[in-house]
Amino acid sequence: MRDLFFVAFLAGLIGLGFKRPFLFVCAYAYVDIVAPQRLSYYLLNSLSLAMVVAVLAIGAWILVDDKKGLRIAGRQWLLLLLLLYCGFTTIFADVHDEAVLKWEWVWKALLFAIFLPFTLRTKLRIEAYLLFMCLSAAAIVIVGGIKTLLSGGGYGSLNLMVTNNSGLYEGSTISTVAIAIIPIILWLARFGTVYPRDIRVRLFTAGLIFACLLIPVGTEARTGLICIGVLGVLMLRDTKRRMAYMVSAGVALAIAVPMLPSTFTARMNTISNHKADSSASTRLAVWGWTIDYASDNPLGGGFEAYRQNRVQVRTVAQSEAGTTTVVAENEFADEGRAWHSAYFEMLGEQGFPGLFLFLLIHFCGLVRMEVLRRRYRHAEGDKAWIAPLATALQHFQLIYLVGALFVGIAFQPFVLMMLSVQIGFDVLVARREQGARKEAASVRQPTRPALSGT
Repeated sequence: MRDLFFVAFLAGLIGLGFKRPFLFVCAYAYVDIVAPQRLSYYLLNSLSLAMVVAVLAIGAWILVDDKKGLRIAGRQWLLLLLLLYCGFTTIFADVHDEAVLKWEWVWKALLFAIFLPFTLRTKLRIEAYLLFMCLSAAAIVIVGGIKTLLSGGGYGSLNLMVTNNSGLYEGSTISTVAIAIIPIILWLARFGTVYPRDIRVRLFTAGLIFACLLIPVGTEARTGLICIGVLGVLMLRDTKRRMAYMVSAGVALAIAVPMLPSTFTARMNTISNHKADSSASTRLAVWGWTIDYASDNPLGGGFEAYRQNRVQVRTVAQSEAGTTTVVAENEFADEGRAWHSAYFEMLGEQGFPGLFLFLLIHFCGLVRMEVLRRRYRHAEGDKAWIAPLATALQHFQLIYLVGALFVGIAFQPFVLMMLSVQIGFDVLVARREQGARKEAASVRQPTRPALSGT
């Protein structure tokens, strides 16, 4: 039955795409995020569904889409340069077979991220694509939120519809993304035009945000708790009644903490006592190994280079026995441990050039969104949506960048899509500004007096 539902939904969506070709682009977001081929038992799991929808999206754009004023933005060139560099490091990768397996999906994600801004030519298209992204993520988030309410979740035990925890189905990744999309959800609820902004949308928005906040609880991902803290600080920036906001947040926190599962609070306590936690200590050891490795291999070791690491991990735990403090030290060897950080992932796999490109792409995005945010923060009418969207996209990026400190998601397709939305949005506003300047110049241009005969 589930297979039939997925087939019917995809058939309907793709069928509509032949009438409205931009829906092929939206269908790609759904297929790449939800991955229905992984949820299917037999009808879809043998198809390269993402590739089929990508070909339809790119082909439809080439054949029928408007390309007037088309230009390649600077960040698209940077993404292309990163794609080419990743291809170079894959050729000379230290663990070649495993590197090729990662390259097979990374190049597709980067290529689609380069292509996507060409299609986002209107505010409605940007809104529609963001809506597809958020609702696709919501398909995972809502399931996780319901299971958390019913069972409390647990580290590594919250089933998000699939047993394979890759992509957004991995606990720390979905915790980061779930919190990061909250500003986008709020923007869609406030400025969206696809659905009427009535009580139904407001109730669904509140429920979805609540589910997003439950995901870090259900997955017991410490990264998610940190992201919630970052979100709280960022929302304070644009809140008019800051004192009321801080009081409300404090009251909500005081009510929520006693209701949290004991396993969640115990795991969160390891944030302040990382030396006693083997997972945190292993991460620090791997990061130290990565710095040494990059010093000897400044161009990186290619994808999956972490499989070579050999680290010594030392933990120190303290416990109280009456009036005596007992210190227990433990040391063990580990190997082949993942990066657990997008920054160290880039440093180890793509070296200093790759890390530089990664940071430059995100830095440019943050700067451009801040420029638009300040330029249009007092705009009204048909421009009132611009500053809030720039703020929402910037907040998404900042939350991601903080979460990425502890999760190896440098090439996460969802994030690359959001960067593409940033680029398309930036180009759209620039094109509007250019059109407004041309119109103003034509109005100011004096008309020549007609020549009279003698």
